[in-house]
Amino acid sequence: MKNRKLALAGLLGAGLLVAACGTSGSSSTAAAPGGQGFTPPKLDALAQLGQPEGQVNVLAWPGYAENGSNDPAVDWVTGFEKETGCKVNVKAFGTSDEAVSLMKTGQYDVISASGDASLRLIASGDVEPVNTALVPNYADVFDFLKNRPWNSVNNVSYGVPHGWGANLLTWRTDKVTPAPTSWSVMFDANSPYKGKITAYDSPIYIADAALYLQTHKPELGIKNPYALDDKQFQAAVDLLKQQRPMVAEYWSDYLKESQALKSGDAVVGTAWQVTVNLTKSEGAPVESVLPSEGATGWSDTWMVGAKSPHKTCSYKWLNHIVSPKANAQVAEYFGESPSNPKACAETKNKAHCETFHAGDAAYASKIQYWTTPIAQCLDGRTDVKCKDYGEWTRAWTEIKG
Repeated sequence: MKNRKLALAGLLGAGLLVAACGTSGSSSTAAAPGGQGFTPPKLDALAQLGQPEGQVNVLAWPGYAENGSNDPAVDWVTGFEKETGCKVNVKAFGTSDEAVSLMKTGQYDVISASGDASLRLIASGDVEPVNTALVPNYADVFDFLKNRPWNSVNNVSYGVPHGWGANLLTWRTDKVTPAPTSWSVMFDANSPYKGKITAYDSPIYIADAALYLQTHKPELGIKNPYALDDKQFQAAVDLLKQQRPMVAEYWSDYLKESQALKSGDAVVGTAWQVTVNLTKSEGAPVESVLPSEGATGWSDTWMVGAKSPHKTCSYKWLNHIVSPKANAQVAEYFGESPSNPKACAETKNKAHCETFHAGDAAYASKIQYWTTPIAQCLDGRTDVKCKDYGEWTRAWTEIKG
């Protein structure tokens, strides 16, 4: 399973401006005026498939490319190998920084990239545009996941959407009453649950504070929690410093958070749906909600390495991983919404897609998907500079103490 703890160090160049292209059910991640984006290196997408090259080197989050070695019942790799003749060599990574570094070696053909990594890979020329016409199952992918600011630039697709989810508010129903509907139970200085709060351990968590302030301090003018000028950024940092003594435990491993909730060391916190499901299944009375202010979250993309010598096998993998059966297997095993609606008919748990809000564009529109903060403001402002991820990382170290 995935440990999404981020340790982002190197950032995109100062001239990078990401355009968020409008789609149905698009989230409130703002677009630059006119949809203008940065100019990535000139790379062409594959024009046509050739003969399979015999292998594909896959760089993936744990749980995204299972071949049965961890659990014989969990395998969507072996069938692909038999069908295509492409042997799958999997390298798992633990953080987006690690993934970016590994991709720069040129040793990997495809990568499952989260939004905090995908744009860096595009800007550095480590991945190339994807010819979606060569990925037949792409046509079935939910429209609201296509052509988004973390997988496309200037209306050019750089990958195939894989799965997505929200960072939810969870709580112990026997300890927290009434049922919360706002992040205020975690951020309000007078929260009755101070000392029993669990929060995500990453600089990207600053965006959660910014999202809260977007609603509760509108005078700050926050439009995008990943585009923070000096004043907005300081307000988010100050809020997290205020929260720090209220936090019992910061988590990056969802299993540890689950344990804290089960033991009662924490009674309220930010969590993934898979954490909630696991904790419930092991007897703890927990529930979750996407709060009134919205939430941050992730949407992962399969991308093709620019230096890949196995392009045909790469495209066959992209098509396979978003096929109904494979996409269902991944989504169930990891605990997220599939990107292909036809996957919902293939899940073993027929309530899976309902649980994870698959196809719910209104729900997805409340999620601010992880995106790399850069100096040129992602909300389109040109009269100020925004804090880049290097500054987010330094601030997080200060917040944690």
